[in-house]
Amino acid sequence: MTERSAILFVCLGNICRSPLAEAAFRLEAARIGLAVTVDSAGTSDWHAGEPPDPRAIAVARANGIDISGYRGRQVTPADFSRFDHVIALDHANLAKLRALCPAGSRAELSLLLDHVPGRKGEPVADPYYGAEEGFAETWADVTAGARALARRIAG
Repeated sequence: MTERSAILFVCLGNICRSPLAEAAFRLEAARIGLAVTVDSAGTSDWHAGEPPDPRAIAVARANGIDISGYRGRQVTPADFSRFDHVIALDHANLAKLRALCPAGSRAELSLLLDHVPGRKGEPVADPYYGAEEGFAETWADVTAGARALARRIAG
């Protein structure tokens, strides 16, 4: 790979799943020496400018990464030309991304777990309305997805 890949992870509010996916991917990319641009966003603007959910911050910190400085933002049309991979965390957000994606976009759209053997089509469950344990489950899912996607990009 000669060109630096750019990956955007997308959920609804950009305070739980997508920042955790961004963090997991950053961790995996660093581990394997993959030079990439990574970001996250939401399809809604509900939490624009806000930090991640405290439970997401806690699970990321427990796994060696500080996401407290991340801030929520909404997906923009420019993201589809800026990023090679726009990765949704569930079907509803993938459908929204497909509707927002400009014609001729270079971005490849997919679900994160599509990249994990045997998990194609599975969403990453939204832990927002559940107990703290849900965030550990989300971390496990986004980590599996991040590892598989990083291996694919690395070739």
